[in-house]
Amino acid sequence: MTAHSTAETARPAAAPAGAPTGARAARKRQAILAAARTVFLREGFGAGVDQLAAEAGVSKVTVYNHFGSKENLFNAVIGQTLDEALEVAQSVIQARLAESDDVRADLVEACRTWVAGLTTPDVLALRNVIAGERHRFPELGRTWQEEGPGRQHAALAAALGRLDERGLLRIPDMELAVLQLSGLVLSPHLVYGVYGTHLGEELGERLIQGGVDMFLNQYGTGA
Repeated sequence: MTAHSTAETARPAAAPAGAPTGARAARKRQAILAAARTVFLREGFGAGVDQLAAEAGVSKVTVYNHFGSKENLFNAVIGQTLDEALEVAQSVIQARLAESDDVRADLVEACRTWVAGLTTPDVLALRNVIAGERHRFPELGRTWQEEGPGRQHAALAAALGRLDERGLLRIPDMELAVLQLSGLVLSPHLVYGVYGTHLGEELGERLIQGGVDMFLNQYGTGA
């Protein structure tokens, strides 16, 4: 796996071929994305394009010109939302963790920003909408996987691999290790979030600190 660059975490959502271009079109596109996020979180994926267009203050034709279909628009909302949610965590992982001189402190900070980004009410709500539509529209789930866990796990694997190369960790199975770290620090929030339960800052911090310690007990070298 390879990490995405920091610049990629802030990339604009891809537009279909033939979509309007220029500064005015870009502003309209962002307005449609913002409105779509609001409507999808409020109404679910069943919201009509009429509703999306009205929320954005544009015509249905404009929505289709920019995104081609409601599915494409929802995928763009997923990508933009996860870009914003993971931007800080990706920066910490890429700028600090790989060359860290204090692995525990920097890994805790990476996990802290990771959890914070993916446990906001909007992100949890969007995840729940996607889960509810996964049978009818599996592409939405694939987009979430690629833009969220896939991208974050790749960045972590690259940074942890560098620490392994430097002799600060010993990780024989990187895929397993990254999934274990995710399970320790993030998964409890996502499980409880499905039911609208917030674990709270104090318990969340204990999960991160304890999870990192368990991870380092397994893979640290004491160097």
